[in-house]
Amino acid sequence: MEQSPASPIDKQPRYIQVNSTLEFTRLVCALERAPRVSFLHDHDGRKILSVQMDVLKEKPIVYFTPLEQNGHYLRYGLKGGKEESEIVDTTSDSSKLYSPIVRIKSLPKTLKPGNGTLDRYQPIELEDMSSLAKLTWGFEEIPFPLFLFPHNNKWLLGVFMNFHEEGTSYFCHVLLDKDPEKPFMKFSTSNVIEPTFVDSPSEHGYSYIKIIKLKDTHPLVDYAHLQN
Repeated sequence: MEQSPASPIDKQPRYIQVNSTLEFTRLVCALERAPRVSFLHDHDGRKILSVQMDVLKEKPIVYFTPLEQNGHYLRYGLKGGKEESEIVDTTSDSSKLYSPIVRIKSLPKTLKPGNGTLDRYQPIELEDMSSLAKLTWGFEEIPFPLFLFPHNNKWLLGVFMNFHEEGTSYFCHVLLDKDPEKPFMKFSTSNVIEPTFVDSPSEHGYSYIKIIKLKDTHPLVDYAHLQN
């Protein structure tokens, strides 16, 4: 039987909140070849900053944070080994990274949040963080973020991947007993040292992956298939 084409509502995006403006700024700026553009618009009666990071069965997956103050750019930098995030009006400090804020007056229906979807990321649990770091092989110049969120008294840390464009999407992850409370994973391909969590990507001779903590458990992972 021929399937009817999907309606625009079937393809509406899913909005997922990150834990803070700093997490969002790290998402759009840190370790990027060029910072991503942030979009400012209304969502559930409030102003938010958003960025699309994935597509799940033709549905855009958008991550966001509430807008804390007005401005034209998100500014990201490191000072004394600690991250700094601020909304500013100019790009006057050349030592920092900037994500331009594009203001959307009114979202089209195709960008308004949907009412949920049955589509889910299938979880693949990895044995160790070294295996998670190895997934960056071939992606060093276009780094992807690791997403961190709680579930059933554990913390899941992993990356969303699609091995075939039209196929199933997966969440390749490790289980942690606690929140690492560090924004980067440091690893090396030249030795067998286990990856570690660090405050900044500043030590030479290592590779880094940024970690983005969500406000709540990710709503689109098929937790029924997690191994106990």
